[in-house]
Amino acid sequence: MVASTFELFKIGVGPSSSHTMGPMLAAALFVERVAETGRLADVTRLETLLFGSLALTGKGHATDRAILLGLSGQRPDNIEPDAADTLVEYIRSDQQISLNGTHEIAFDEAADVIFDQRKRLDFHSNAMRLNAFSGEELIDTRVYYSVGGGAILDEDQIGSNNPENGLWDVPHPFCSGADLLEIADKEGLSIADIMRKNERMVKSDEQISTDIRAIADAMSACIDRGIAQGGILPGGLRVKRRAPLIHARLMERQERALSDPLTI
Repeated sequence: MVASTFELFKIGVGPSSSHTMGPMLAAALFVERVAETGRLADVTRLETLLFGSLALTGKGHATDRAILLGLSGQRPDNIEPDAADTLVEYIRSDQQISLNGTHEIAFDEAADVIFDQRKRLDFHSNAMRLNAFSGEELIDTRVYYSVGGGAILDEDQIGSNNPENGLWDVPHPFCSGADLLEIADKEGLSIADIMRKNERMVKSDEQISTDIRAIADAMSACIDRGIAQGGILPGGLRVKRRAPLIHARLMERQERALSDPLTI
């Protein structure tokens, strides 16, 4: 199996999995790493350097916001959009950030989040380095690569091409759509059946169903929130949202359906 269902479908934030989700996760993992060493309370400054594509197009993909949220301990799969807006506004207006949600330090975004557009690291264009300082002392540093789909690798992982233990140990491995169709025909199984059998190698049926439901619920919540939002779309093009009009018409149709189904 090339990928799990839960690698293909992830709960996260946009507009980009590689420029938003990945950097947010990397920033969150870095402050967790520093916390695990017992030195988070010593940190007086935290610097993020963005290279390659992250530096060139990152602001357009909200990479700067993602860094602030990740350093605050937020993760792409459990962040609440309205609360995220409030948190970013606080960090920028007060020039303070609570690392991992527990240790507050002064934070000058212009000086502490650096878009180095002239440098590209060799392994991948979506690269970032995080540096934690205690005064002038560098107490921890780490390079992360956002390799697509919200996945990240750190500098220790890039030398390994081996899949995680057990990743390929599935009853129905496949590497293409043709393989998948052949298995379905030979075994008399649907694609859903094949995937569930493979997923059972790492998750129970109950957990598989729970995780699928969580993804479906997140999709529905995104649609509902988008339909209800008004104002101007994020970015510099000043595009007006059309969703409130659509929302109003949907609500009107729903009310008519409830009062007199024959009118719909």
